[in-house]
Amino acid sequence: MIENERLARARKIVAYLKRVYPRPKSELHYETPFQFMVAVMLSAQCTDKVVNRVTATLFKKYKTARDFARAKPRTFESEIGQVLFFRNKTKAIIAAAKIVADDFCGKVSRDAAHLQSLPGVGYKTAHVIMGELFGMWEGIPTDTHVKRFAHRFDLSNHRDLKKISKDLEALVPKKDWKYVNNGLVLYGRYICPARLHDCAHHPLTKLWPAAAKRWPKAK
Repeated sequence: MIENERLARARKIVAYLKRVYPRPKSELHYETPFQFMVAVMLSAQCTDKVVNRVTATLFKKYKTARDFARAKPRTFESEIGQVLFFRNKTKAIIAAAKIVADDFCGKVSRDAAHLQSLPGVGYKTAHVIMGELFGMWEGIPTDTHVKRFAHRFDLSNHRDLKKISKDLEALVPKKDWKYVNNGLVLYGRYICPARLHDCAHHPLTKLWPAAAKRWPKAK
């Protein structure tokens, strides 16, 4: 019974997202495919606004995987110092850049397994990259926005991001996977932010009023 209710609820939510956000597109700025990979890696636990501010200068200097592979760690750390975990992200980005430059001829792979083999690239990052760059939606990426709404609308009991993705993939037809992450990110960013507020009149809450009183704690 619970799964049937979740299934029906998920379908209604996705129908709204599909209608309101019909063309999935990241708000991260980039010019080259590898720059987009870097932007997504930088965006972990950081807002797109901050990342775009950092990359506005960064991407004038680094454009290809080889450019990033040649970066000096100390210099790169100072260049991305505004983002959280900049030291760890520096190590991951430079290491991933070297692999892509040496083993993949500088090209971002279209294969999820290959992408996830790179330092700093997990399930979420890999599928965001595949969707944005290649229009391939082989999974639903779960970030903080998707996690928040998956819990508020009782679509998953899990805390692990990949497990939440799998729950959502079981509820949503594959042809509609591309609307979930982008749609919930934009909805969470511009309509229903994470801070406690009255959202009884928000479009998705109207589809399932119980969400108005569900504010799961971040863990």
